[in-house]
Amino acid sequence: MTVLTLDGVAKSFTMHLQGGVRLPVVAGVSFAVRAGSCVVLGGPSGIGKSSILKMIFGNYRSDAGRIMLHANDEVVDLAAAPPRRILALRQHSIGYVSQFLRAVPRVAAIDVVAEPLVATGSAPAEAQRAASDLLARLNLPQPLWRLPPATFSGGEQQRINIARGLLPERPLLLLDEPTASLDTQNRAVVAALIAEKKQRGTAIVAIAHDDDVRNAIADEIIDVRAFSGEADAVSPQQMR
Repeated sequence: MTVLTLDGVAKSFTMHLQGGVRLPVVAGVSFAVRAGSCVVLGGPSGIGKSSILKMIFGNYRSDAGRIMLHANDEVVDLAAAPPRRILALRQHSIGYVSQFLRAVPRVAAIDVVAEPLVATGSAPAEAQRAASDLLARLNLPQPLWRLPPATFSGGEQQRINIARGLLPERPLLLLDEPTASLDTQNRAVVAALIAEKKQRGTAIVAIAHDDDVRNAIADEIIDVRAFSGEADAVSPQQMR
């Protein structure tokens, strides 16, 4: 089953401090993601990969095209959905792991991870048990679980971020360089967790510059240069 379809999606930015110059980012972005598969967006930094993820998540509005989400017995065009609809979909249909953890100060790490489950109706004790299991798999020392993640190292914060994003079961998961600040051991753990998500039917769109992680998780690699005008001959086909 196809969970996500992008059809002719485009994005540009207007530089208001530069006399309204329009800066094109991507155009004609078209691909589909099936349940249980992972599409990795490839290409150099600055080519528009994160912009595509943010359009899917609703942080950016697209200039053109459709972003169709098929999940939980509904079909929604994310490119046209109002903000309230997008926020509701994030509660039960779309997960996101960014490169940076944004957590409320002084909230314990285990509560940061458990919060998405509590927000959708899970009992706090049950949510904390699930969060504990995931934090243990991600090799975060147990004495840190009751401390606020603002005090942690970059790699520790990213593991909190990953745990928070991976804990809920949602039909679509977006990953923006989730392993960028992790060591080899924890990158392998994250790759294994992503594989388990795929086995449970999650559709995933990811950005992963690390070769080992990309090769471990990708079912299809799409070169975003095909949508930026930088590569005339590159088509968004499987590159493996």
